[in-house]
Amino acid sequence: MTMSITRSLTQDWSFTQVGGGRGTKNGEWLAVSQFPTTVHVELLKAERIPDPFLGLNEWEVQWVGESDWAFKNTFEVSARELAALNVDLVFDGLDTFASVEFNGHKILDTSSQFIAYRAPVKQYLKLGANELVISFSSAFLKGRELEQAHGKLHLWNGDSSRLHVRKAQYNYGWDWGPVLMTIGPWKPITLHTYNVYLTDVDVRSDVSEALDVLVTVDLTLSEKATGGLASVTLKSAQDSVILSESNIKVCSGSARTEFSFLPGALELWYPVGFGKQPLYTVEVTITDSEGNILDTKTQRVSFRRVRVVQEPLVDQEGLTFLFEVNNIRIFCGGSNWIPADSFLTTLTLERYRAWLRLLVDGNQNMIRVWGGGIYEYDVFYDICDEFGILVWQDFMFGCGQYPAYDSFLKLVELEAEQNVKRLRHHPSIVIFAGNNEDYQLAESINIVDYSDETSDFRKTKFPARHIYERTLPSIVQKFCDIHYHRSSPYSAPGTVTTDKTLGDLHQWNVWHGSQEPWHNWDLLAGRFVSEFGMEGYPNIRTVDYWLAGDKSERYPQSRVNNNHNKADGFERRLELYLVENFKHAFDMDSYAYYTQVMQAETLASAYRLWRRNWRGKGREHTAGALVWQINDCWPTTSWAVIDYFMRPKPAYFAISRELRQYTVGMTRKEKKIFANDLSAAQFTITTVLEVWGTNGTLSEKKAKLEVTCFDLHSSWTERFSKDIVLAPNSSTELYSGNLPGQPVRTKQSEVPRAIIVSARLLDASGTVLGRHSNWPEPFKFIKFPAIKDLGFSVKTSSDGESVALSTQKPIKGIILDAEGEDVEWSDQAIDLVPGDPQIVKAVGLKGRDAIARFLGDGTA
Repeated sequence: MTMSITRSLTQDWSFTQVGGGRGTKNGEWLAVSQFPTTVHVELLKAERIPDPFLGLNEWEVQWVGESDWAFKNTFEVSARELAALNVDLVFDGLDTFASVEFNGHKILDTSSQFIAYRAPVKQYLKLGANELVISFSSAFLKGRELEQAHGKLHLWNGDSSRLHVRKAQYNYGWDWGPVLMTIGPWKPITLHTYNVYLTDVDVRSDVSEALDVLVTVDLTLSEKATGGLASVTLKSAQDSVILSESNIKVCSGSARTEFSFLPGALELWYPVGFGKQPLYTVEVTITDSEGNILDTKTQRVSFRRVRVVQEPLVDQEGLTFLFEVNNIRIFCGGSNWIPADSFLTTLTLERYRAWLRLLVDGNQNMIRVWGGGIYEYDVFYDICDEFGILVWQDFMFGCGQYPAYDSFLKLVELEAEQNVKRLRHHPSIVIFAGNNEDYQLAESINIVDYSDETSDFRKTKFPARHIYERTLPSIVQKFCDIHYHRSSPYSAPGTVTTDKTLGDLHQWNVWHGSQEPWHNWDLLAGRFVSEFGMEGYPNIRTVDYWLAGDKSERYPQSRVNNNHNKADGFERRLELYLVENFKHAFDMDSYAYYTQVMQAETLASAYRLWRRNWRGKGREHTAGALVWQINDCWPTTSWAVIDYFMRPKPAYFAISRELRQYTVGMTRKEKKIFANDLSAAQFTITTVLEVWGTNGTLSEKKAKLEVTCFDLHSSWTERFSKDIVLAPNSSTELYSGNLPGQPVRTKQSEVPRAIIVSARLLDASGTVLGRHSNWPEPFKFIKFPAIKDLGFSVKTSSDGESVALSTQKPIKGIILDAEGEDVEWSDQAIDLVPGDPQIVKAVGLKGRDAIARFLGDGTA
């Protein structure tokens, strides 16, 4: 009997442009530099195209995605492989429309980037050299043909033909990404020899409220044979055997076993910050009746109890929408994730690990895999399991009125089944959502009838409701135990997606929509805000990278800078928020600085105000905030808080501060009271200060609240402190009263004093647990002191790898940099007040002087 053996075909691949053209001559085959790969990557390495990430080169390579390409491989087959009962070629991912020939025989046609294909080739196999040729047709042109056949549909972002093509939708261009239509074998290709193999290993765990664990293992074989035996072994992270069962009978090609464990017998998996992430291993072996091993499989698993809790609140309308893990309710502070490169095959394990490490180091605990990209590579979820990152996983539909005709639906069913089976064992994945914003789009063009919950929907103007409400939920329910949510955002059956009291919410009325001030985030809150954002320029080095040395384009409104911001109307929106809030300058470096401070202020404010809404059981008014977005797929200006080169923007650090275990927050609001109902001239304006703290641990925390008020234009200060107790896993209100030092005003012409309030939480040893400064806004009205009067000190430490900051006057929005190569800073967008010096780590500073930008630094 032949044991199941898989061999990767990674060597001796070459490619050509079918019929010849700008990429290769007719019949010219170029060796690939890596495998898997795609065409742009290889053409760039062969210097046949300019780098599309530079200048306007994106538009120099559009022909690539509208051409046909072929990849060829010759590999040797041994006598042992030839003798196997079955031999298959397995294609983990072909992008997207491909015809496959093996030794001159057509074996496969493909039409989805998201599906793995298997083709039996035993009958065509020969000893020695075998030739595999994969011919790819242009997905863009195929999509246009499908659109002509099935009709044009509505969408936001990209070409409308994308809706008919099961391919990463961001390839068609998005409001943060370029049009780069990739093509080629983007995932591994293997030769599989076997008699019988394991087609499915389904390890499920049911963790009860008492935290005992029932583990079931279901095995499925490629043949409906009877008579073999299976063994299942559960091992700990230390590779010690926890439990093993052998001689499990295989009947009709399947086998099943189950194990039960009392509470505490197995270590449970927790999100980062709430416990450990123990990773167990299940090893499965199949033998024939004579004891010969037929196949083995290993799967890494963990055990946890996850619930999406939607229950009434004690003091507000609607229901909660929160995640509970092992009976602990979790405030989810995190980010949205887009594909980390326009060219996916260039991503490495190290890059994925570095990206997700940045997420965790930024005190975030959730990531949403957005529905316009890909079902991520296995390593992405492996790292999330390891780091304790909760994953919100969309299905791959985004911003569109998708079709549901038979051939399309058949592809979707296979895609969903394969990916649910591939991903379901990951403890990190806590929710599947049907799509991104497709119900919102349907609402915008008035094609959704929320009174109808029973139709088939395929014949309506919103045919994809059949996918989101029939197909996907049934597949998720059949193949896993993960919670299914119809869309993101989605409120509840029969309710519009903008309802702030139900489900999740995409809050785009800052930037898009009604373009509210960011100070109104508290009024814009939802039960779980799964998207919100603000743009900001990346590190100036990233800007200079895409300018590629063209100094004539180094100003904010230049053509090249314009091409590296894909957001519709970004000029109006950036300038709206800048001019409302800042006195700012227009030179390139300053413009980048002011947008970075603006982004930091906007996003920190959202996390601060929404975390306040996490008020304890029954009062979880906001249970999560996921910023749009953490990353970029190319060098650009976008909503990302970390740029393409993994350079964190100041906003990343501002968010990180708001997601520490202990934080303090403040608001100041003016209260205007008229003397009577008739007069408009007689009134009083008082300024009210509110202070609260948050505690992200499961134990109450005793601390001291210290509040210090400064007048920016005099030596006046006032301080008060009080001993406080922060309630566990919630926010706690700490102070509400008139702002010290601010007189009551009776006329609009009375300019309020420029009072800055610093609040700190201190533990018993005097260690700062959290700090926050509250400034009068808008900042543009502030008359900042002369630089010489600030007493501002920026000193590089003796080891050259940190910077000490101190001041004699409050300073807002400090962003540090240094001449030459970049530095890894531990903090940015810093507010500094007298008596509270701060030390910022600076890896790579190497003793250089740090340069500080801040509001009032004389540039505007």
